[in-house]
Amino acid sequence: MNDWGAFDRRASTYDRGRLGAWHRLVAGRTADLAVISAPRRVLDVGCGTGVLLRQLAERLPDAVELAGVDPAPRMVAQSRAALDRDPRIVVEEAAAERLPFADGVFDLVVSTMSFDHWSDQLNGLSECRRVLGDSGVLVLADLFASWLRPTVMLRHARRARTVGQASRLLERAGLRPLRWHRIYDLGPFPLVRAVVAQPSGRAAEHAEG
Repeated sequence: MNDWGAFDRRASTYDRGRLGAWHRLVAGRTADLAVISAPRRVLDVGCGTGVLLRQLAERLPDAVELAGVDPAPRMVAQSRAALDRDPRIVVEEAAAERLPFADGVFDLVVSTMSFDHWSDQLNGLSECRRVLGDSGVLVLADLFASWLRPTVMLRHARRARTVGQASRLLERAGLRPLRWHRIYDLGPFPLVRAVVAQPSGRAAEHAEG
């Protein structure tokens, strides 16, 4: 099961209104974490209309490659139209579970508000690990909160929506240590969290920022 069709239908209006503004806010806060490592080769998995790629391109003038993938054709078209002035950026139609890149080519793999829609989250994370260099960094942001557990049981039975569930998948994919950060709260309740992880054999650390 996948959500590509729904995103295809929303592509032309995805960046509009309050929801579009919220996506830009979350993307900006995720970019704050992503640029710390000063990557030169970047991959955005589930890039949508290219909101995060645009922010990263502005903040990383020394980056030589910014690639994006998305499985929804119309999202890819929107992204290409918005990003065609930057020759460093290439956007392709592909899913997280089948990344069209060689092993170890990226310094940074980032994904914002896409993970919940991957059809096979473990496989997708394993692919992210595969294309990361040994000193690379993964920054993954999505809805991760214990109070969302009932939604997993009712609608997304096989999706990780808590820090614990996601941490176990990340570790199985060979991504650790893990550093968790709060990105957006709904009042006193955490809603969007981001994890920073590395392809490493060291013991996992779970520290929430």
